[in-house]
Amino acid sequence: MINIFQPSLGEAELAAVAEVFATNWIGKGARVDGFETAFAQHIGVPRPLVTSFNSCTAATFTAVELAGIGPGDEVIIPTVCFVGVANAVAAAGARPVFCDVATRTLNPSVADLDAVRTERTRAVIVLHYGGHPGDIVAIADWCRDNGILLIEDAAIAIASRVDGRACGTFGDMAAWSFDHGKIVVTVDGGMLYVRDPELAERAPTLAYLGLEQSSGYDSALRQRTRWWDFEVSSFSGRSVTNDVLAAIGAVQLRRLPEFIARRREIAAHYDEALANVGGVACPPPLPAGHETSYYMYWIQFDGDIRDEIARDLYEEGIYTSFRYPPLHRVKAYGSDARLPCAEEAAERTLLLPIHQALTDAEVERVAETVRRRVQVRSAR
Repeated sequence: MINIFQPSLGEAELAAVAEVFATNWIGKGARVDGFETAFAQHIGVPRPLVTSFNSCTAATFTAVELAGIGPGDEVIIPTVCFVGVANAVAAAGARPVFCDVATRTLNPSVADLDAVRTERTRAVIVLHYGGHPGDIVAIADWCRDNGILLIEDAAIAIASRVDGRACGTFGDMAAWSFDHGKIVVTVDGGMLYVRDPELAERAPTLAYLGLEQSSGYDSALRQRTRWWDFEVSSFSGRSVTNDVLAAIGAVQLRRLPEFIARRREIAAHYDEALANVGGVACPPPLPAGHETSYYMYWIQFDGDIRDEIARDLYEEGIYTSFRYPPLHRVKAYGSDARLPCAEEAAERTLLLPIHQALTDAEVERVAETVRRRVQVRSAR
């Protein structure tokens, strides 16, 4: 089976893990600090503004808490988004309000946000679909002009930029993912960026049980306390990562340029191979100054053949999918919205395999199978 997403892990990652094992300290320590430092440099922000987590979802929940979002508040979310984002808002007692997206890019515009804004709108959480930045510059300006917080779901936008500026740094906060299917992998993990230094200072405390004093003999001596004493400032859970996973992440982050280069090649191959297939549309070209992470490659079909094509490909050993099913259709959120562009996209869009471990032969096999199966289905 050709996987849709797949990590690239090798000897360098194993060696980094072995080094951690040799220290006999596998918990949160120097490697975590080093990974956070490297990530802050990668997105171009001061080191104290980033905090690592055991998942992007945990980072998103923390962002909502830091933002003070709660009962009576509304948070606008593009309906084509990860379920964990809506869960974070709903769990805080706030109301997720879903907006439409463009059919071709699956990213929202300012007009989409403005269409559902009310006097209770407290924040916007926006996804960069497939790694494409979308209208993030205009959205950030709109949020500032209207006194609305902007949280970026940058889970799949680790290398995405606009005019050299990293996606995730346009808003007030942002979260990235390093789970097993992402580009940079730590098996499971996430990172949170918080623009406000005072709020950013609270993030590590919220990630570790609300403890005011971290454990450790040296820190206790500096504070003139016993190292086993502590105080609690919030009733928080525990969502920290550890040195084993951070060691993997540090190696993966150094390899990111080669990962993106290979994904760019694969996307270009698909663009060329599928350009003249009748009834198939490839992703739209990026605007000037935009850089994508190439996390997803999606095609869209004319007519009602997407599900059949997906089954055809699976039968030939090619795994495909659609992400993300529209959240306004999920009963738990209680939405009665009608969002026609997102609904159309959800019925026409299919994600093809794209990851740096794909061989040229596998990429051509995917493209050839799509061409052949579309011709057969369209002829019926």
